[in-house]
Amino acid sequence: MASALNFMVEPFNTSQRPTHSLGPVARTANAVRSRKSNDVRVSYEFFPPKNAQMEATLWDTIAQLEPLNPDFVSVTYGAGGSTRERTHNTVARMASETNLKPAAHLTCVGSSQEEINEIASDYWGAGVRHIVALRGDPQDGIGEAYIPQEGGYAYGSDLVAGLKDIADFEISVSAYPELHPESGSWDAEIDNLKRKVDAGATRAITQFFFEPETFLKFQDRVLDAGVNIDIVPGLMLQPNFKGLKRMSDMCGVNVPVWYSDLFAGLDNDEESRTLLTASLTSELTAALYENGVRDFHLYTLNRAQLAVSVSRVLGLHHRLQAAV
Repeated sequence: MASALNFMVEPFNTSQRPTHSLGPVARTANAVRSRKSNDVRVSYEFFPPKNAQMEATLWDTIAQLEPLNPDFVSVTYGAGGSTRERTHNTVARMASETNLKPAAHLTCVGSSQEEINEIASDYWGAGVRHIVALRGDPQDGIGEAYIPQEGGYAYGSDLVAGLKDIADFEISVSAYPELHPESGSWDAEIDNLKRKVDAGATRAITQFFFEPETFLKFQDRVLDAGVNIDIVPGLMLQPNFKGLKRMSDMCGVNVPVWYSDLFAGLDNDEESRTLLTASLTSELTAALYENGVRDFHLYTLNRAQLAVSVSRVLGLHHRLQAAV
């Protein structure tokens, strides 16, 4: 199988711990620290706040993460454009008040081409140069039939092409290492990704997953199909296991039995769930790093604690120390 990961180490196996004197997290931290070139790129995802308290939490999180100098940050866009104004305000404020490089999510759902073009032009005028272009969920909810908006962009590839006609945006798109719930086959999944690349996308950020093999196998599928795009693993920092399981079921993400077992009986123990999430996500990033992955996208849920922990494993705190 053709692969850019010819230098892979033995695949990570969650049921068999390595015999090294250092665990994967410690080995990764040491490897990152020992490299002369800073080759790790980390990005963070936020959602627009709904009220004053949530807004204060978001900007406190941003204050803690900004010094780590992430590659970029993104702000989500609610179903059917329900958070359009809040997303725009958050992204515009990031662009004007921080040193972050913000990316705004845009979807095809609930807007005409003219409306989306106007939104994109406003972002460009506000100094935003990066868009995360998504088809979006069906207006009637996940699991219902998707019907393209009349007079709108029908699919993600159409949106990408339209955005590139407006300005020279950097464009990220989505990818699904366990298949999109509506994809009938891997051929259809890869063909859809290729259409978005051909339209002008330069990066794909994946849906979250729990085991390194899930991502690495998908990465090989993309490479074998000759699709030339950076594939960035999306890592979910959600310590609320019930919420995580609900989200996984909606998105078609498999939650391994071993993962579920670790959280069993911890519904009322937030501290243990948070510690477990930090440990498991750090171990996942370590396994990916050992297999050649250098880009990571963290779904922060607007909370700094877990994002800071995982970022430190990946060596971003050395950027802060260097700046100081």
